[in-house]
Amino acid sequence: MKDKRVLFVSSEVVPYLPETELSSTAFLAAKNAHSKGVQTRIFMPRFGVINERRHQLHEVIRLSGMNLVVNDVDMPLIIKVASIPKERMQVYFIDNEEYFKRKAVYTDEDDQLFSDNDERAIFFAKGVVETVKKLNWAPDIIHVHGWMASLLPLYLREFYKEEPLFTESKIVTSLYNNSFEGDLNTDLIEKIKFDLDAPTKTATLKTPNYTNILKSAIENSDGVIHASEALSEELVSFIDENKKAVLGYQEENIKEAYLNFYADLLAINQ
Repeated sequence: MKDKRVLFVSSEVVPYLPETELSSTAFLAAKNAHSKGVQTRIFMPRFGVINERRHQLHEVIRLSGMNLVVNDVDMPLIIKVASIPKERMQVYFIDNEEYFKRKAVYTDEDDQLFSDNDERAIFFAKGVVETVKKLNWAPDIIHVHGWMASLLPLYLREFYKEEPLFTESKIVTSLYNNSFEGDLNTDLIEKIKFDLDAPTKTATLKTPNYTNILKSAIENSDGVIHASEALSEELVSFIDENKKAVLGYQEENIKEAYLNFYADLLAINQ
């Protein structure tokens, strides 16, 4: 995998958000790949709880300035960047004042999901792709972590399917046991229809709960990783039904196991 390009797209990454299984594993996967000579880029949302001064985020003017259409409304895209201390790895932050300025991540002070989490997920997915296009950086592997990043596989396979930068890319989705209660906005599927007309591809999202959002990611991925030791039987059965390449839970051997999994996916159809 030396000199291959891996794009890591995660809802959470340490040290920018608190340490969880998701934020730690996403960071470790990127760090391990980077240490083996893999070219890496990390993308995450610029949540308002991230301290820009402490982490030395700065806006990249040449990448910012475009608008993304979400639910038929133009939303300004702001790109910020920082370097993880000691690792020499760049992290790109997808930002928009309306979606990400608030001092919270997914829920309000009453622990209720934000009503626009669906639009935030669409904006994040499109923001990642449009920024990578501006960088003109064709990834060999796109590794998705976390539910807010999980619309990316669908958008890559449908909305951006004619984009030559990603035609050879393999998509990997890591699944975590960090579900949320309830559903996202039930209009999610209608908002996605502004971008793509693919009823069979979007049917899973008719009820936009945690499991179905991950099912959409699984459907549109080439490989799936069990990133938590315990996953729901429904998701495990869905993976089997869709006959995806699978890497089981890795307690200690993430570095070699992940890189070997990437290499095996890239070897298919070559």
